[in-house]
Amino acid sequence: MAATGRAGRYERIYAQLRDLIEGKSPGPVAAMATVCAVLHHKMSHHFWTGFYLVAAEDELHVGPYQGPVACQVLRDRGVCLHCVRTRRPVVVPDVGAFPGHIACDARSKSEIALPVIDGERVAAVLDIDSDRLDQFDESDVEPLMKILGLLEPFFRAETSTQ
Repeated sequence: MAATGRAGRYERIYAQLRDLIEGKSPGPVAAMATVCAVLHHKMSHHFWTGFYLVAAEDELHVGPYQGPVACQVLRDRGVCLHCVRTRRPVVVPDVGAFPGHIACDARSKSEIALPVIDGERVAAVLDIDSDRLDQFDESDVEPLMKILGLLEPFFRAETSTQ
């Protein structure tokens, strides 16, 4: 029996991304760009979909994304840095209620941030914003983390060559 609704959409997106990335993407940037493009265009509630790369302990730099212009650098606070510090997904139903939220675009109303973990460190964060309140919940975490699992081989490869 085929899954329906958002869960079914995530299953189809995962299968599509697996076919596009595994054995085909030349590296992490291409794979992340592909994840952003597919998620952004297949999930109608996504206003901004992208990655922030960990540059320093309290600093992230924008990576591949889809949507309006992003903050190029995030420092010291915000949902994405909270995700890095806790090494856990962060679901924010109302960004206005999140202490230290960084408003890259005032139209953003809710957000989810998920870590891309490379061994013992967080290498990047998948950040997804919606221009509507309460668009993400815990049911989004597992399928998005499964999608991020497609990136693990690229980050392991980068670490082993450094």
